[in-house]
Amino acid sequence: MKYKDYYEILGVPRNASLDDIKKAYRKLARTHHPDMSKAPDAEVRFKEIGEAYATLKDETKRAAYDELGHPKAGADFRPPPQWQEDFATGGMSFEDLDLADLLAAMGRGQRGQPHKPMPSKGQDFETSVSISLEMAQHGTSVNLSVADGTGEHTLQVTIPPGACQDQKLRLRGKGGKGHNGGPDGDIYLHINLAPHKVFRPDHHDLYFDLALAPWEAALGAEVEVPTLDQPVLLTVPPGTRSGRKLRLRGRGLAAGHSDLYAMVRIDVPTTLTPRERELFQELAKVSSFNPRAV
Repeated sequence: MKYKDYYEILGVPRNASLDDIKKAYRKLARTHHPDMSKAPDAEVRFKEIGEAYATLKDETKRAAYDELGHPKAGADFRPPPQWQEDFATGGMSFEDLDLADLLAAMGRGQRGQPHKPMPSKGQDFETSVSISLEMAQHGTSVNLSVADGTGEHTLQVTIPPGACQDQKLRLRGKGGKGHNGGPDGDIYLHINLAPHKVFRPDHHDLYFDLALAPWEAALGAEVEVPTLDQPVLLTVPPGTRSGRKLRLRGRGLAAGHSDLYAMVRIDVPTTLTPRERELFQELAKVSSFNPRAV
């Protein structure tokens, strides 16, 4: 009988927790699944990974496996004498079994009897979708093309209001079919927000540039500004400086729970009428303001 190092196959230490073993299995199973990997040994690796996981996730079988010690992977070995006696009593010899059969029988507490295939969860899939800020604000439905072991099919997915960049939605039971009565896998949907001509998202908050005339910034003003819904009036306090951030509460992506920020930028006219030039010249004479003063 050849020894297989199940811990090495899954890439976990021998004292790994059950959660660590599950995480390692799911990652490797996705990588080496024959439907996903083009490697010539993908099917063999996938089978080894499943065999290792079936043993190490079961407390009884893992304890029996650990009882074997730690021979070198691929080395010939024989289990402890008491195991040999139990199997001999059952009418079987070790030559009739491989390591997986041996440990599967141990896990049931009925050594030497053929084991039933263990249930295993179906494969998980990951995909992404790009939506507009307006869709993210109000929620939307999208159609996904999903390819699994049974072919390609279209799945309609509802994205709830308030989705943000890099958010991940879990679609339970929409992945690959389970095996031997195991549950179906999941689909993980990554949300990408398409660039917007006005707004810049930061998680659920939104930012936009607000251009103000010098007199609006100096004297204060009521200006109409855009939102993802209807335009609203924003109060600009007197003495507002360029670069100031003005907040509109509850106007972000998660309506009522995130904010919209206007980033102030002072703009000036590129051409002046004679009267405008006269007024600016008069202001320059009477004003003591020096923006470069330390």
